[in-house]
Amino acid sequence: MASVELLMPKMGESIMEATVLTWLKSEGDTIEADESVLEVATDKVDTEVPSTHGGVLTQILAQDGDVVPVGAPIAIITTEGEETPTTAAPTTETMATPAAQPVVAEATATIAPTLEKPASGRFYSPLVMNIAREEAIDMAELELIPGTGKEGRVTKKDILAYVSTRTNGNGSVVAPSTPAPVVISPPTAQAPTPKPQPVSVSAGDEIIEMDRMRKMIAGRMVDSKRISPHVTSFVEADMTGIVNWRNKIKKDFEAREGEKMTFTPIIMEAVVKAIKDFPMVNISVDGDNIIKKKNINIGLAVALPSGNLIVPVVHNADQYNLAGLAKKVNDLARRARENKLTPDDLDGGTYSISNVGSFGNVMGTPIIMQPQVGIMALGAIVKKPAVVETAEGDMIAIRHKMFLSHSYDHRVVDGALGGKMVRRVADYLENFDVNQTV
Repeated sequence: MASVELLMPKMGESIMEATVLTWLKSEGDTIEADESVLEVATDKVDTEVPSTHGGVLTQILAQDGDVVPVGAPIAIITTEGEETPTTAAPTTETMATPAAQPVVAEATATIAPTLEKPASGRFYSPLVMNIAREEAIDMAELELIPGTGKEGRVTKKDILAYVSTRTNGNGSVVAPSTPAPVVISPPTAQAPTPKPQPVSVSAGDEIIEMDRMRKMIAGRMVDSKRISPHVTSFVEADMTGIVNWRNKIKKDFEAREGEKMTFTPIIMEAVVKAIKDFPMVNISVDGDNIIKKKNINIGLAVALPSGNLIVPVVHNADQYNLAGLAKKVNDLARRARENKLTPDDLDGGTYSISNVGSFGNVMGTPIIMQPQVGIMALGAIVKKPAVVETAEGDMIAIRHKMFLSHSYDHRVVDGALGGKMVRRVADYLENFDVNQTV
């Protein structure tokens, strides 16, 4: 017999930890290699974790609700094979953690002191940010909490341990001794998040607890508005040529390809072309540095049957032709609604679009998906009278019009760039080649 550790797998480039939702197997169960043994949730998607080995699930190390760093052991599996030592010293193949115990349990073993210097620029998961908000911990205080996660990140265990010391006053450096503490933020920090006002509940009111995804969405939206000063520019595009072209080819395209040609891939193609013209909207901000992205990965906001929202990504969107974009967009939207997206489907977006027109809205002011700096909302295409320039002079005609709304991060995207970007998208749409075939 041999014992091997089942480690929390890496589930995307930016995912550093996952929350254990439920174990599908119990201790003592026989499992096969690649058989799903537990469900986990990241800040992007819920997914099942398969076993890397076949054998008996000897010990579960991470319990439901635990937040486990990527690469940390979550279970012990006994397999057929030669006996291997199972002393407290880890093998060279495991993570460099002392003793064969779950990393998440070690965060509560001792009360961590505060850091001597703030850990500015450190990433915080939505769960940690939610706890910080509930406990009125501002960013200046949060940056002083030591983290035991990967790259010094603060885990759920770290912040809960800190809250307990902060609450009872045992050894907390940042907690003032006065009964009415005054929070002073450093010049580079944001103002403390105000506490929510109490909500009155009347007879007959229904109280609905947010599900886990809605809590994450709420946290991300608040964080994005706090991080990025949002500005929105609007342009109205004449979609008449595209509407007529799509009406002409959509039946043949669906019969041949088995897919529908919607307006979304057509507009996405125009967005990709505009990003190539204005690559400084395809960036991220890292402290005082601007990261100019090589790949153009377009996030697509999809409304779920539950009422929640998810944003799968079309990676390397500039490498697809229009037919390829149509198939990719349809596939992602379909799997999103069926809860079949993988972590990679949600990772690495560099710019996003949101089709608010599908709900009958003529325009919107979308919130940026961090760490991106821009997002475009696509309004409903509606018929309206418009002035049309002809060789015989100006005329009034019925045209198909659509508003484009471009929200951008004013830290790094000024009005000139943000406005030119959305205008260029409209230009590409209005000059669409109506003689092309797909």
